[in-house]
Amino acid sequence: MKRRAFATGLTATLAGLALPAAWAQAPAAGKDYVVLRQPLAGGANGKVEVVEFFWYGCPHCNRFQPVIEPWAARLPADVSFRRVPVAFRDEFTVHQRLYYALEAMGELEKMHKRVFHAVHVERNPLNKPEAMADFVARHGGDRAKFLEAYNSFGVQTKTRQAKQTAEAYKIDGVPAIGVNGRYYTSGALAGSLERSLQVADFLIAQARAGK
Repeated sequence: MKRRAFATGLTATLAGLALPAAWAQAPAAGKDYVVLRQPLAGGANGKVEVVEFFWYGCPHCNRFQPVIEPWAARLPADVSFRRVPVAFRDEFTVHQRLYYALEAMGELEKMHKRVFHAVHVERNPLNKPEAMADFVARHGGDRAKFLEAYNSFGVQTKTRQAKQTAEAYKIDGVPAIGVNGRYYTSGALAGSLERSLQVADFLIAQARAGK
């Protein structure tokens, strides 16, 4: 979703379709992906880093999860993958803190899909700490530990770092994929959410080759 239109989705054609010609052509800079003018540090230990930028409230991010998760699971050993929650408005930083609180508790992989389901299927916005704590408790988590993590200095620090990373990548919509601090692509750029992963594969190869 775009920074300027959080409540407005991409069109169905843009989100779900790609022209046959676009699939056949090599991805082009400025069209299918963006090259950052000021590159960031790449992955650690010589790995190519892939970053998924998302927001729990974004319906396109919700649709992207079943697509990107198996793709991420198949990434080769020389590629690292991480998620960065994005908030284009101050009131949405609660979802960033939710993400990092779950991570701090060791509950993230168990709860990540459930948060999307709660927001988009159950229509539970999870926009208050107490509501989040109740949600975690319903799924077997410790309510008090969640609130402690949510309010911790560590979670607040990671939330600030997430903002800095999204700003450094010049992310203006989600979902988006950053590659090795040098490129990013998205469904809007690539023509579909599915094709954005093909573009990401191309960009990983570019980064691996030092381009």
